Amino acid sequence: MEIRRLGPQIGVEIRGVDVKTLDEAGFARIYRAWLDHNVAVVVDQDLALEDFLRYSRRFGVVVPHPSKSTRHPEVPEITLLGVNKFGADGRLDMAIYRRGAEGWHTDGAYDEEPFKATQLYSLAVPSRGGDTCFASMYAAYDALPSRLKERLEGRRGAFTYGGRRQATALLNPEDREWTPVFHPIVRTHPETGRKGLYFDPGKILRIEGLEPAESDALIEELTERMIQPEGEYRHRWRQGDVVIWDNRCSYHKAAGDYPPEEDRIHWRVSIKERAATTNGERG
Repeated sequence: MEIRRLGPQIGVEIRGVDVKTLDEAGFARIYRAWLDHNVAVVVDQDLALEDFLRYSRRFGVVVPHPSKSTRHPEVPEITLLGVNKFGADGRLDMAIYRRGAEGWHTDGAYDEEPFKATQLYSLAVPSRGGDTCFASMYAAYDALPSRLKERLEGRRGAFTYGGRRQATALLNPEDREWTPVFHPIVRTHPETGRKGLYFDPGKILRIEGLEPAESDALIEELTERMIQPEGEYRHRWRQGDVVIWDNRCSYHKAAGDYPPEEDRIHWRVSIKERAATTNGERG
């Protein structure tokens, strides 16, 4: 196994392994590298759907994403990314084409127990574009001025699917009503003990305990401060890449700039620490 750093603070690449036959010691090395670097890229994999699921379950509990229309028809825990981009009339469905590209975000902030991780397996890549960008919550928090760290300490944000824009186009009509959930804006990672800026401008509604105008102003300031250049990594996809990111300490966004007539197809899973209870399929 070869492990090398990709970005100054985030991203690690792993070569020389087959995740289908990985023993416990080998997996422990990958898991440690992932915790240390937020994003782990395992290259050159050849996986059937069940292989991908089995490997993903080593990180936690795989749960269905709330977007039912993009689930695998036979395996609801798998989301199909990049398929059915064109409607019957030949028009490009921008919600599918630009999925994940509308802005920096963290997956699952709308749930009482947010996603621990998200993992993708690349089946088809375009000739250009279609990268995924990552950034560290640790770097975002460390770069905050002291006055802002003090102001945020103990504060919670109200999060929901679609946020203030109510962007719920990927959900079925019956799934578009959400009860806001609350998470600390300064969140301590349960495994590393490090503090990060837990934030998602597309899912946050307000910051608890502040007047609306003050909350909006603080959300805008955090949006400007959440990405630190030294804490970024941009991934250029190759067929066979398996990429997992830690939603507890990283943001991401897709580039949304590849030729729409070309394929950019992934299997995706959403991973939690425990099985969902109150929200059922809404993990």
